Amino acid sequence: MIRLKSILMVRNLKDEESAKQIKLALSETRVDFEVNLEKQCVIVDGDSDMVAVARKVINDLGYIMF
Repeated sequence: MIRLKSILMVRNLKDEESAKQIKLALSETRVDFEVNLEKQCVIVDGDSDMVAVARKVINDLGYIMF
């Protein structure tokens, strides 16, 4: 099975507190992810379903993705 990496650019992901909040919320899901604070993005390793879960979690926290 091919694993895809998707990059979700997250507006206002500017500090360690924001990154921690996203990491905590995503760690409660089955999503395999990495938060890159320097590039203000979340990298999701998985299929479109995992990306959709990550998008919903991040959106529910009040962040805007572009």
